[in-house]
Amino acid sequence: MDSSAMAPSGSAEGAKSASMSRSANNNANVTKRLQTELMSLMMSTTPGISAFPNDGNLLEWTGTIVGPEGTPYAGLSLKLSFDFPANYPYEPPTVLFKTPVYHPNIDFAGRICLDILKDKWSAIYNVQSVLLSLQSLLGEPNNASPLNGQAAELWDKDPAEFKRLVLARHRDDDE
Repeated sequence: MDSSAMAPSGSAEGAKSASMSRSANNNANVTKRLQTELMSLMMSTTPGISAFPNDGNLLEWTGTIVGPEGTPYAGLSLKLSFDFPANYPYEPPTVLFKTPVYHPNIDFAGRICLDILKDKWSAIYNVQSVLLSLQSLLGEPNNASPLNGQAAELWDKDPAEFKRLVLARHRDDDE
């Protein structure tokens, strides 16, 4: 067998090895970034938000937001899931509300309409900034871009009915 017959195989192996090396390096970078974010969250004195990895898996977290005072969500505890992509922080995490939430920008599956989780994402954002943005969204919905049209309408027209539906939809984990 001549050496030219082995060259394509060798270069394919080299490319595969380089790709695996980049992937491992990227995973190490994602892990380091998420460990740093976790430490930052644990050291933070920001009230009403927290997040931790699920069973030690740094790519899947559970977050908690306490509804801000002066909003229909005041005092309610809301759970979220964070799934981080392999190229985080260059792509946003997938964030869903696990606690049922009645809100103009959250659908009944827990999907969230928030620009920083979509086209306005930047690597400068982190778990803490996402949690704070979501906490703020609870009191200041974007009714111009609702996922729940009824909630958007009631937010302005009938705050008492809106609050009733918030409480009717909310369930704690223990229930």
